[in-house]
Amino acid sequence: MMFARIDQSPVARWWWTVDRWSLLVLCVLMAFGVVMCLAASPAVAERIGYDGGHFIRRYLALLPITLGLMWFVSLQDPRTVRRIAVAVFAVGMVMLAMTLVVGAEIKGARRWINLPLLSIQPSEFVKPCFAVVTAWLINEQKSKPRFPGGLIALALLLLIVAMLIAQPDIGMAAVVVAVWVGQFYLAGLRLYWLFLSGMAGTGALYGAYTFIPHVRVRVDHFLNPAAGDSYQVNRSLEAFANGGLWGTGPGEGTIKYVLPDAHADFVFAVAGEEFGLAVCLVVIVLFGFVVVRGLSRLSQESSLFVLLAATGLLVQFGLQAVINMASTLHLMPTKGMTLPFLSYGGSSMLALGLGMGMMLALTRRRLAGSAL
Repeated sequence: MMFARIDQSPVARWWWTVDRWSLLVLCVLMAFGVVMCLAASPAVAERIGYDGGHFIRRYLALLPITLGLMWFVSLQDPRTVRRIAVAVFAVGMVMLAMTLVVGAEIKGARRWINLPLLSIQPSEFVKPCFAVVTAWLINEQKSKPRFPGGLIALALLLLIVAMLIAQPDIGMAAVVVAVWVGQFYLAGLRLYWLFLSGMAGTGALYGAYTFIPHVRVRVDHFLNPAAGDSYQVNRSLEAFANGGLWGTGPGEGTIKYVLPDAHADFVFAVAGEEFGLAVCLVVIVLFGFVVVRGLSRLSQESSLFVLLAATGLLVQFGLQAVINMASTLHLMPTKGMTLPFLSYGGSSMLALGLGMGMMLALTRRRLAGSAL
């Protein structure tokens, strides 16, 4: 016991109301992320001309900032969480537009803005904040029927998707749309609107395949690996085959020396080789636990805003993990999406800290009449 229940300080109140199990599992995922960075990144760093500790130092420098950000945001009440989300969303949208003009081009995509010490990927910050902003707009429309919250949310969605496609970042756009549709369905969207949304999504995917070469190549390689370059996916599957049930042992894997994104998008493959199927299953359970535990905390929630915002953040977190792991296992086309807290990536780490901080704040136990 860290605090007495009669202690009314903000930190003590946070300790007794926050979901400590979810907090513990998130910290465990971050700790395993450190292990994976130590295992996978030196080989990648040396291959591209850096010293072996380059990515490790950057990861360890960002980790306490991420933890501090997650803790600070989780201290806040829902009203303050909403204000933080709106502020970060506004700045993120401006920076997202800037990527199309001054963004650094990496692997044919303009997703990053280079700053002196860090490359920022604005879409990573827009993603969780948009889930909270959408929840607020839906809640406002429910309480004030004349307020066009749904139309504003739709307009923002179309704007975000248009900028993401222009980068291009189809995977991120798909996650944003999926969470948005899920929130509207949870808020009472009629089934025929859900059907129309599904038809529109199918049409958008077909259009992306037809008119965006980047998407067509990835889909074709997924459907017929022999038709083109499937090097990373093939090496990833080889890593899982090498690892077997218990793995080759920490640091003993070999695929990381030839896998270009071993420290980032394909870090799960390195885990599969060095720690085996058993640990990979544990990682999957940990991701699932965060999502299911968070949703269970919302089962008795009376605030529509809290319900929609926290659900959006949880679904986003789980969907990102599923997409990364499915891509690594060749169950879907590769998406270039990080595995939460395990993959190396500064913007991803910080944005996940922000998103999970908001989730922990929204799922805290509150007394009736608390600020919403």
